[in-house]
Amino acid sequence: MLNISTSSPSKNPPYPVILLFGPTGVGKTDLLSRECSRGYEVISADSMQVYRGLDIGTAKPEQNLLDTIKHHLIDIRDPHEQFHVGDFVPLADELIGSINRRGRIPVVSGGTAFYFKHLLYGLPETPPADPQVREQVQKELDAYGLEELYRRLEHVDPRSACSISSRDAYRVIRALEVFYTSGHPLSSFRMPRQVRSFIAPVVIGLYREREELSARIEGRVDMMMQQGLYDEVRSLIARGAQAHWPGMKGIGYREFFIYQSLGEYSLPGIARLITANSRTYAKQQMTFFRSLPHVQWVHPDEVCLSQ
Repeated sequence: MLNISTSSPSKNPPYPVILLFGPTGVGKTDLLSRECSRGYEVISADSMQVYRGLDIGTAKPEQNLLDTIKHHLIDIRDPHEQFHVGDFVPLADELIGSINRRGRIPVVSGGTAFYFKHLLYGLPETPPADPQVREQVQKELDAYGLEELYRRLEHVDPRSACSISSRDAYRVIRALEVFYTSGHPLSSFRMPRQVRSFIAPVVIGLYREREELSARIEGRVDMMMQQGLYDEVRSLIARGAQAHWPGMKGIGYREFFIYQSLGEYSLPGIARLITANSRTYAKQQMTFFRSLPHVQWVHPDEVCLSQ
């Protein structure tokens, strides 16, 4: 059993904070529900739970947990709006300080690996976003498609292209935006290598054996379908949701649009695709999380949060 404790809340940096992460389906929310008391507040590090109306497919915490433990950065954007790591880090920084000053301990919990990396190290020293350039790149995306933009990125910044999925529209756009704005590839900008002095983190990684995690993911998808994921997506589409919206690109939502583009709706087929994509994503998450420093890896059933 791993007993997790931090120093007392602080009114000044470095601020004590627990970073709690793991792959999709590992049981982060179950652990928080079991272990957290009112002495903690949770900062969600989930890139999809920020969106209003995306409840079942993002496995948002049940209302009874939200009523018991204060959660932040949930339901703060509409599905058509962008939200990325450059938004997350300053918001999380502000919350970590304010939670400590209230005499509580912040727990940053989620599965979006980039959020944790940049919370630990800070954001790279890239030029700020330029709305005009962003609009230009978006027009190129609409006109030529993501595949063509990715080919352009491979030409101007092959190092970044190697580390960015050809399906990751946001990161492809951002890398091209940096090149168009500065004339330099994104890979040429320095990434901080030291953990920021702003925080005093306790870093906890949750893991399960592959077979156990795979079974949990399958069961989780089945439960989502039973809870009405199809009706949730149908309601979003009725309100105007489109496949290119940031909120609709997450696993659990994009699969419906894939089947819609094929002119059919096979719920068992959609569920199988969500399960397969979730398993692939879990592998990618673990690969990234293992690159982070000072992680204490533990099975979710072997964690005790103490104060």
